[in-house]
Amino acid sequence: MSLGKRVLVTGGAGFLGSQLCERLLGQGHEVLCVDNFFSSTRRNVEHLIDNPRFELMRHDVTFPLYVEVDEIFNLACPASPVHYQFDPVQTTKTSVIGAINMLGLAKRVKAKILQASTSEVYGDPDIHPQPEAYWGNVNPIGFRSCYDEGKRCAETLFFDYHRQHHLAIKVVRIFNTYGPRMHPHDGRVVSNFIVQALKGEDITIYGDGSQTRSFCYSEDLIEAMLRMMATGDEVTGPVNIGNPGEFTIRQLAELVIELTGTKSKIVSQRLPSDDPKQRRPDISQARALFDWEPRVQLREGLVPTIAYFDRLLSGGDTFKPKRVGVM
Repeated sequence: MSLGKRVLVTGGAGFLGSQLCERLLGQGHEVLCVDNFFSSTRRNVEHLIDNPRFELMRHDVTFPLYVEVDEIFNLACPASPVHYQFDPVQTTKTSVIGAINMLGLAKRVKAKILQASTSEVYGDPDIHPQPEAYWGNVNPIGFRSCYDEGKRCAETLFFDYHRQHHLAIKVVRIFNTYGPRMHPHDGRVVSNFIVQALKGEDITIYGDGSQTRSFCYSEDLIEAMLRMMATGDEVTGPVNIGNPGEFTIRQLAELVIELTGTKSKIVSQRLPSDDPKQRRPDISQARALFDWEPRVQLREGLVPTIAYFDRLLSGGDTFKPKRVGVM
């Protein structure tokens, strides 16, 4: 049996990062989990601490990192509106300077590197569903721009390093993802609805709830990232990963009410600026390049997600985002 690789996961204590660390350890790799715990929590990886192949490091990717690794999964960046709008300057720096630092590390140690990009690079799309060839419709000066444009610039850097320095890169564009270990106060629609339902509060939708999203269960998403990293160097992406099943926000709210058995009512508030009206991935490339498509449907994935939040809220969770220093 061949020896495992030494893999760096930035943002490794987050919702997706912690699950990725688990999968990598399960494959026999050594995992270096790096996180500054701004929008994540140590609780997500506590059960991994005693594993001799797991190492946890508190570090901010806007500062250089000097380690020896074979592969890098760059997931570091707050990914929910509540967190990335809390300190928008730091959000942009995390995406851009963080990408520069991780690309520099990959270049030095000759590591393969994967960038967790986002469907937000498409902005409020006027093409539906969104293929990777679509350049997007993004407001560069809006409230969401720190995240949208930061991720777009990170993609630019990845491809420039690939062309200029022949770096082995992978870029995936992640569409709405949900599952256990989501932050209960992250402002994302799935966590919002579940928390409100479990507390018996009104479920808040924006506008009339006719805007659509496509929800991918985290287990499926992690599988896609691992398959993308395992492709040959000729495959760079960007590749959409997400569930093409499309639901209106109102349909999601009604499903959460049904599954939780809550007496919550659906109430409407004003639609935020730059909120995309439609979001659905074209996953033809993922199917063709690494034979992937999601297996877990929304109703099936919501059951363990609701159970996770129920346990979390029963334990009196008080986790709040921490402000990080701005240079």
